[in-house]
Amino acid sequence: MATATNFHVFLAFTAIFAFLSLAATATTIATKESVYDLLPKYGLPSGLLPDSVTDYSLSDDGRFIVVLDQPCYIQFDYLVYYETKITGRLSYGSITELNGIQVQRFFIWFNVDEIRVDLPPSDNIYFQVGLINKKLDVDQFKTVRSCRDSLTASPCHGTKTPSSSFKLPAAVDEIPMLLTE
Repeated sequence: MATATNFHVFLAFTAIFAFLSLAATATTIATKESVYDLLPKYGLPSGLLPDSVTDYSLSDDGRFIVVLDQPCYIQFDYLVYYETKITGRLSYGSITELNGIQVQRFFIWFNVDEIRVDLPPSDNIYFQVGLINKKLDVDQFKTVRSCRDSLTASPCHGTKTPSSSFKLPAAVDEIPMLLTE
């Protein structure tokens, strides 16, 4: 009889523990903070990412994945391209091993490899692009911006404006030769 009672008590505790575990998991999932709230906790401005983030994950070692609803562009001091999947390693004051963000300079796209800020904080943010380390004013990254889905679109997701159209010259079948005597 005592064994049956102990078994029932064990089942009751197991059921209560399972219920509480599920409730805690549901609460954790429901209260996942936005990536825009998370970045300042790591000393970084929230405007490093566009407003089109649909999901993100962050592991205990700082590795992260950010998912956007579509690739997009944002004009800061330089034109920046965001792929739909951005990965890297987040630590206080820096993002390293970065993939999925590119910057345009002189009509060429370069991968942004690392982003960091001064500790203690200053008015500067640094972008590592290959061997080049570019210092910019951090204020332009404090506000989360809307992105545009193409080079010819306005910031309102695909709305075309005549002044922002970018056209390449028409193809040329023949190139006239210069004759010199």
